[in-house]
Amino acid sequence: MSVNILFLYGTTVLIWGTTWLGIKFQLGSVDPMVSVLYRFIAAAMIMMVYCKLAGLKMRFRLKDHVFMALQGMFLFSINYWIIYLASVHLTSGLVAVIFSSIVFMNMINGAVLMGSSIRFNVVVGGGIGIAGIAIVFWPDISSFSLSDKAAVGVMLAAISTFMASLGNIISARHQKYELPVIQTNAYGMAYGALIMGIIVIVGSKAFNFDMSFRYVGSLFYLAVFGTVIAFGCYLKLIGKIGADRAAYAAMLFPIVALAISTVYEGYQWSAHNIIGMVLVLIGNGLVINKKALAR
Repeated sequence: MSVNILFLYGTTVLIWGTTWLGIKFQLGSVDPMVSVLYRFIAAAMIMMVYCKLAGLKMRFRLKDHVFMALQGMFLFSINYWIIYLASVHLTSGLVAVIFSSIVFMNMINGAVLMGSSIRFNVVVGGGIGIAGIAIVFWPDISSFSLSDKAAVGVMLAAISTFMASLGNIISARHQKYELPVIQTNAYGMAYGALIMGIIVIVGSKAFNFDMSFRYVGSLFYLAVFGTVIAFGCYLKLIGKIGADRAAYAAMLFPIVALAISTVYEGYQWSAHNIIGMVLVLIGNGLVINKKALAR
């Protein structure tokens, strides 16, 4: 694997593995959905200004704009809203387990919509990785009770993951037709912010703002690093190694988050955490390097 791909993969995992801390700092007087709106407005503005200053091409066909709007809807707006609704009924561990299924969703959606081949090493590695994530969050799974609200939460989390997968495939479509990642992301985030704004208005959410350093600093981190840089790296990674292999990064986010929680919050690792982490890492090796499966 090239250094460039390792950089894109590592950057994506490290940034998104730390965004939970920024999201935690966002919780308070501002409604979470309004905070998501601010995040994508800021990210879209940064991207648009950069494109303008860099003199990048910003004229695209109407058909391409339709797909960029769909990417904004699936990847930069509604999926965030739905996963927030799911999190009301589910623990973060269960949400992480369900979201890890994006590996297989990308695999199937890529095969159906893009004609991509289904790679055996990704199937095996993805299965091992999901098993590892399930073991890491086994206390959440073992205490899960399928009430009506919990069932709704599972369904919403699955829908959000499926939408994110469609957003991944749309990005793969952009790159297949040689559309630039930076500009398509800029438009996608702008369309996503517009859609999120409509959701916030329809939901009668208050457009208040927290001027504290904690809130503003975390918003800056989420907009610049968690959105502009991480999505740029991740979607470019999709174009280089495929949506199925790139999606495995989603299984490493919780591992990074738990590692940080160990340092800053005194999280205690148990045997099932360690076993699960080892399985996730083994699965990662199989997905990224198919030769490892042969060995």
